[in-house]
Amino acid sequence: MRAWENSLVVGMLQTADYARHVFNAYVDLHQSPRDIDEAVRARIQRQELLYRPGKHYHFIMWESALRALMCPPTVMAAQLDRLSGVIGLDTVSLGIVPFEASLTLPPANGFWIYDERLVIVEDWHAELWLDQPENVALYRRVWETLAGAAVYGADAHKVITRCRRALGAP
Repeated sequence: MRAWENSLVVGMLQTADYARHVFNAYVDLHQSPRDIDEAVRARIQRQELLYRPGKHYHFIMWESALRALMCPPTVMAAQLDRLSGVIGLDTVSLGIVPFEASLTLPPANGFWIYDERLVIVEDWHAELWLDQPENVALYRRVWETLAGAAVYGADAHKVITRCRRALGAP
């Protein structure tokens, strides 16, 4: 599984407090029922998949996702600590596209690629499920372009640390 996010931390890596703030924002926007506690529980439970052998997740986020304050600075600081903690997991590759990276495509909307057969694209009001080979191939090319601009390992950790310092949180 691969995921690209340009404005929020990828859901599979969100802390419960961060996820709660994100869900609250969308509940308010869509004026939908407030089942936030259940949504947070489901998101956190799904993260157990990150620790299953045989699975691999490759996440890429634009630096703006690490700086967008959808929550109080202390919650964001804990979220950034969580991201630092997944660097080095056998089942996770985390890439960060820093602001100073040279880009050949704009860092547009978030999307997920599932097993080279399905792409889910998120918009304000809907998810698009794309399974036609030409669409999957297009998003694969976008993925490869963005992945090429990302930094990993110690370099990704430096970007996360820089974002955390900018918060001024303890």
